[in-house]
Amino acid sequence: MTVAVSRFSSRALALAAARVLAVGLCMGVLPSFAHAADVDGAALSPLWGLPFAGILLSIALCPLVMPSVWHHHYGKIAAGWGALFLVPFALAFGAHAAAANVVHALFAEYLPFIVLLTALYVVAGGICVRGNLHGSPKLNTFLLGLGTVMASVMGTTGAAMLLIRPLLRANDNRRHVAHVVVFFIFLVANAGGALTPLGDPPLFLGFLKGVDFFWTLRHILPETLLLWGVLLVLFYFIDRHYYVNREELLPSDPTPDSEGPRAGIRLEGKANFALLVAVVALVLMSGLWKPGIVFDILGTEVPLQAAVRDGLLIAVTLVSLAVTPRTARAGNEFNWEPMLEVGKLFAGIFLTIIPVIAMLRAGTDGAFAGVIRMVSDPAGQPIDSMYFWATGILSSFLDNAPTYLVFFNTAGGDPATLMTRDASTLAAISAGAVFMGANTYIGNAPNLMVKAIAESRGVRMPSFFGYMAWSGAILLPIFFVMTFLFFHV
Repeated sequence: MTVAVSRFSSRALALAAARVLAVGLCMGVLPSFAHAADVDGAALSPLWGLPFAGILLSIALCPLVMPSVWHHHYGKIAAGWGALFLVPFALAFGAHAAAANVVHALFAEYLPFIVLLTALYVVAGGICVRGNLHGSPKLNTFLLGLGTVMASVMGTTGAAMLLIRPLLRANDNRRHVAHVVVFFIFLVANAGGALTPLGDPPLFLGFLKGVDFFWTLRHILPETLLLWGVLLVLFYFIDRHYYVNREELLPSDPTPDSEGPRAGIRLEGKANFALLVAVVALVLMSGLWKPGIVFDILGTEVPLQAAVRDGLLIAVTLVSLAVTPRTARAGNEFNWEPMLEVGKLFAGIFLTIIPVIAMLRAGTDGAFAGVIRMVSDPAGQPIDSMYFWATGILSSFLDNAPTYLVFFNTAGGDPATLMTRDASTLAAISAGAVFMGANTYIGNAPNLMVKAIAESRGVRMPSFFGYMAWSGAILLPIFFVMTFLFFHV
């Protein structure tokens, strides 16, 4: 249920933020990047992946088959699938193994994830563009291009949270807006993060493994520019097709557009720009500062830099709630429902994904042995095109960060070798992980968040399969061309 921010007091906003974090504490677990408990992925049957398949099908079908039940109970449904995995897992491997995995995932993965996402959602939600802009094809293309470039500097989530509301306000007097949001997900929430480790989590993990900060900028720039250029051109002509329709504009504009190129345009909540810079700096700090101090929490090692980062991100969130004028959040129709939806659904997704990731990590000994073998020829040499597609397809449905690490290690795991002799292979892995996160709503965290924000503003977004029809028709042909141009078959 959408709750107007004008009805919130500062205390209520803080309580709502605490509720979002509580969702993570109570429900959320992400797949661990390091084993908190010795669960042998090679010993797992593919049947362990059924709860994961179940939650994906629930996200895809329930909004179509039983929309009212889904809207009111999606959190319970996600929790049910999570329990369907966790209870048998505890019975099969013991309560200690189950608890160890939960504790590790909670402190090492989910809390950093939900804290960062909440900080970006709150800070970006405090920046309000007053006066509105006219949602013409040229302006929409400009905003998408701007967000795409910004994503490599401030991250896909940061850029998406900053620009999605102004984009929706600019187009709130048009009948067809879903295509604008779909291309926004393609570009800003995914492809835009391809050029630096700050852009997307897989590249940040590569940076932590020893890949140079500017390596991706030097090695996948042509692929990235091709994808950006084709998508922006396609978007312009699709948007223009809708725009020239004489029935496109609604009789009344909920937020009347300003006259003139800059007339009446102003920003409210400007202090949040400084807080946004602070968020980016804290993420970068956690990768550069390595004091060598770790805290052991029930067998899970939490580095000091991670604890400092997350603590300061919470502080940034609270500062934003305190200093942002209430009118700024009211102007953005700020509410917590999108954040809660993403927190609950991703909690269920990443809980049920644990055995899938374990089987993938088992390499040629696990259920995904066929996939692992496909990326090398009989002589053991990497096949770049297969690395691109294997990493990409799995990143479309699994968390792209651990998927990147799996194939990074499959390709040898030595950053010095991968950056030089096997540079084309590392480029294929990097491009697949980042670009193909746009294939589904769950391929990258900002995707589902953007969808939820758009729907809270009245945009009728495509269903799970409907969105895949868009990505299949638009993205897959580009990826095939990219394969032949850059990742030789």
